[in-house]
Amino acid sequence: MRDLQPAKSESMTEKTLTGAFAGIDVGGTFTDLVHYDSRARAVKLAKVPTTLDNQATGVLAALDAAEVDAAALDLIVHGTTTTTNAVLERQLCRTGLVTTMGFRDVLELGRRTRPHAYGMTGQFRPIIPRDLRLEVPERMLADGGIYTALDEEALRGALGQLVDAGCEALVIHFLHSYANPGHELRAGEIARELWPNGNITLGHQLISESREFERGVTAAVNASVQPLLRRYVERLADRLSERGYDRDLLVMNGNGGMVSARIVAEEAAKTVMSGPASGVMAAAYTGRRAGIPDLLTYDMGGTSTDVAMIRGADPAVSHEIEIEYAMPIHVPMVDVRTVGAGGGSIARVDAAGLLQVGPESAGSTPGPICYGKGGERPTISDANMLLGRMNPDRLNTGAGGVSLETIEAVFAERLGAPLGLSATEAAAAVLRIATAKMADAVRMVSISLGEDPRDFALFAFGGAGPLHACAIARELGVPRVLVPARPGITNALGCIVADLRHDYVATVNQPLDTCDMDEVHALFARQIEEGRAAIGRERVEIAEEKITHSVEMRFIGQTHLLRVALPSAAPSREALQALFEEAYFRRFQVKLPEIRPALVNVNTSVIGRRPEIDLAALIDGAGRKATLDDARSGTRAVFFDDWIETPVYWRDHLPADATLQGPAIVEQMDCTLVLEPGDVAEQDGDGNLVVTVGTSS
Repeated sequence: MRDLQPAKSESMTEKTLTGAFAGIDVGGTFTDLVHYDSRARAVKLAKVPTTLDNQATGVLAALDAAEVDAAALDLIVHGTTTTTNAVLERQLCRTGLVTTMGFRDVLELGRRTRPHAYGMTGQFRPIIPRDLRLEVPERMLADGGIYTALDEEALRGALGQLVDAGCEALVIHFLHSYANPGHELRAGEIARELWPNGNITLGHQLISESREFERGVTAAVNASVQPLLRRYVERLADRLSERGYDRDLLVMNGNGGMVSARIVAEEAAKTVMSGPASGVMAAAYTGRRAGIPDLLTYDMGGTSTDVAMIRGADPAVSHEIEIEYAMPIHVPMVDVRTVGAGGGSIARVDAAGLLQVGPESAGSTPGPICYGKGGERPTISDANMLLGRMNPDRLNTGAGGVSLETIEAVFAERLGAPLGLSATEAAAAVLRIATAKMADAVRMVSISLGEDPRDFALFAFGGAGPLHACAIARELGVPRVLVPARPGITNALGCIVADLRHDYVATVNQPLDTCDMDEVHALFARQIEEGRAAIGRERVEIAEEKITHSVEMRFIGQTHLLRVALPSAAPSREALQALFEEAYFRRFQVKLPEIRPALVNVNTSVIGRRPEIDLAALIDGAGRKATLDDARSGTRAVFFDDWIETPVYWRDHLPADATLQGPAIVEQMDCTLVLEPGDVAEQDGDGNLVVTVGTSS
């Protein structure tokens, strides 16, 4: 692999920025690109099919489609699904684990939960199989004291076994290494002498916190995807180098920040969920510029819907994301929740005679019926098409060719007949159920966390998000919907506007009344110093620095942690107790003054804000029409509570100060917005449409 360190040139300042940037996001179906030239204030866009066998090919195809010269770029920021797909599909590298004697089954025992809480069946397959989890004599105590010294000969023997077993990656995970990492560090030194490559993960270096199961699973995920990510990044860097790109390649992390491709594989687990994170970062950036800093983001694609909460233009970041059952990844990630409802979600009548929508999806092959690729089962997209919400002229873009009559016949036979409804009524029922499911997902990141959705605006993006956003907002009582200029490529935009971010966690795990507060303050100070040094090493210009602090606490005897934001890095003991009790009451509406709180973790995020880019450039102003009537491309019948002849507008043609009254349809290259009767949309200076949601009809 070539050196990914940026090559110096006379045109570069000490921190590279001004010039041309490309944000490239690889999704499950499409690879999206946003190219922004800060000198010309010009934007180029591209959307090409994702090449699943080698994502680098799709990245290069996106550059070609946008006619972007890689050699002329000053920075490429890349969001990848390499690690996400590997984890979800269990396409992982063969990985071995060395752990403390007697503890190799921690990864399998977990928290003694079940895949289905009320069922007697279910499957769980640990990331590392039992025969590749080996034990060696060593033991640290919770206070950091050594109980059993590390047996180095046994360690060398275990490493040899794993190498002979064909393991490509290694995890060293010892008990209580967060309190004293001495044994893990020494084991790492020995492993580097014997292991055939650099794919070695020390548990405490990834997350230095208590809870052996979560720390071990996180380290196992990191190791098992590390070789995959390393190979992919090297391959992409080499292909870009062949095209003359000699600057740094940055990769999106799941926390919404970026890291150099030179080191991204060292902490590969942090790139899981990088795609959803980049979309949330774009939402935060867009909302801040629009003066709407409190958002509930709603990203609907073909298979699923992702939702997140943004308060004060800062996305919620969690250290306790569980990707799937018994797979917690305890590195900082934007708190995104997913529900199985997307444009391809299949509608059916179950054995009880009830209409169900999702989670099964038609995917991209064969896809919904309206794709014309052989799909035969009704989906959400087909319901939108049948009800006039999507453009029927796009029906026959696939290989097979279909008609509205074909879709209507399927809805009548498969859904309408069993339910005693017409095809139109069945399609409307599908949308109502989909709306309810997606509204429930939004409730997961708002009401379940003690927040009122009515205090937020709904940020709608993704290829299908704006189709349903106003209906979901009405369901939740959300007063406004913010639709960005390019909803379908928001994740790629997030790659450009994302900040530099480094998150740090340190474990204290003591009753609050016995904590050494001077040591707590010193931990915060060390985290700030490390974060500033890390950002200083990045060769990307920042406009400002932002540092946030929080703690994770619980009442003694409880298991789950509650995160509490702090106003400074030097809180008093009394302030910590008051802030925790306030947060606990706000979340659970319960006061427990008789129970002592414990301080478990202290956290710091050091953020380097990127300079502003002109979002208005996302829509070419030369294409705007003088009046709303000039921007109207026609009318068509759309079903709301009844069929209504509805005006249809082309988004790029809307006047800069456009105000639209619902019902209306707004179409553009990457999505369609549905304004229901009573909704009013106004366009702001950045080209966003801000919708005031009307009352229910």
